[in-house]
Amino acid sequence: MAASTIGSINLLPEAKKREIYTRLVPPELSVRFQIPPSFIDSQGNSLVSLKCTAGSTDVEAKLFHKSGFPDPILYGHLTDTINGQIHVLLYILNDPDSPRFDVDRMPDGSPTRFGILRRNLEAEKAALEAGLAPGQVRRGLRLLPSAITAFESFVRSLGHDIYFVEPLYYHNAVVFENYGFDYQVGKKLMERIEAGFAEGSDLHAKIDDSTPFRRHDAEHSIRLRSWAIHDGLLGEPFSNVTMYKRIGQSANVNTRPSCAW
Repeated sequence: MAASTIGSINLLPEAKKREIYTRLVPPELSVRFQIPPSFIDSQGNSLVSLKCTAGSTDVEAKLFHKSGFPDPILYGHLTDTINGQIHVLLYILNDPDSPRFDVDRMPDGSPTRFGILRRNLEAEKAALEAGLAPGQVRRGLRLLPSAITAFESFVRSLGHDIYFVEPLYYHNAVVFENYGFDYQVGKKLMERIEAGFAEGSDLHAKIDDSTPFRRHDAEHSIRLRSWAIHDGLLGEPFSNVTMYKRIGQSANVNTRPSCAW
């Protein structure tokens, strides 16, 4: 029987796991960084790192544009839902030629979980000023359409027509809306945020420049809203949001009609 879940893929021989999981790589990414089809460089180094042990139901996949570089150009952490569907816990595309901001670690090197566990405020402030969104250590590659196409081909190859994602930040949820995702959980929160940023409402009153992340003009910017929310504007973490996408379909959801990026 063909593998249809992360757990079943992880039971396969190493070579087969590698063949299946590298389907996640958008061809445009390989072309841009001249990555060979084998994902092995001219010195014999693997450019792909997979953490997918037999018996586990998740996989962490990393693709590097060159061996020894500190950050992957693609990182994906996928798991199975209790119903055997594919659930994306984290998906990142990094531009290796852009400056790095250490929002993922404290000055002593301890992890921040991208600012969720603890925050490196100086690094976050520098990232904000450089035009990045919360959680970004580098600028993105602007290849998300290609990445979604490759991901949906991967999901379809496992026999599924739907998959789930868990946006870590407000701006992630908005981006997924733009690409046709709907909400399993969290739409009311997104609508509450939109209402809260209206002039005279509670969130609008809190964007008062009291910290670098609560800029007074945040109501008009998805990115700046996301920084303010990351800074605690809601009084609680941005969490319990799960979205899903049916392959080949767009849900046409828009919870922030008044706001651009």
